[in-house]
Amino acid sequence: MSRVSIGNNFLQQPRWKVFIGVPLIYLPLITTVPFAILGVLLVRTHLIFAGGTNIKSYWDFVPEWISHRYRYSNQIVYHTGSKWYNLRVFRLYWLFNCKLYCPLSVALFRYLAYLVMIVENWWCPFNHEKKEKYCNSAIDKSYWHLHDNERNRLHPDDLNNSIWNEEAEELHSKEL
Repeated sequence: MSRVSIGNNFLQQPRWKVFIGVPLIYLPLITTVPFAILGVLLVRTHLIFAGGTNIKSYWDFVPEWISHRYRYSNQIVYHTGSKWYNLRVFRLYWLFNCKLYCPLSVALFRYLAYLVMIVENWWCPFNHEKKEKYCNSAIDKSYWHLHDNERNRLHPDDLNNSIWNEEAEELHSKEL
């Protein structure tokens, strides 16, 4: 696995770049989250109108609150050595980030990706090099598996892919 290198470079960054960069964390919250929420509502409605059931909810992607390691009393804070400000304020800031902003926004984008993968599995059950990563959005049958004349035109790998054809999964299980 290749890693993004950030920790090796952070301390060498000029303070002005870090100072300007920190507020950029929140711009996606302001600019993309409302559109992502709208996207979730539209895509989920599309799936339900197409007959989708057993669709996970957004809350299936949010970590349990109890799984968070820190509480207000033991939340770590950044110490600058200066004593002129109240560290409890910073504790609330970090709790907001760690208990709300990060897990809820990551869950939102993971949920949107999950829904979009269901849509692609439904309408486009055609394999490509990344399609195996869509297995967490597996469906019972694709649109193309519902019609005999269309099913017969599918490539064998698309016809028998367990991500969008549960019958293929059952056949694979019987073969094992």
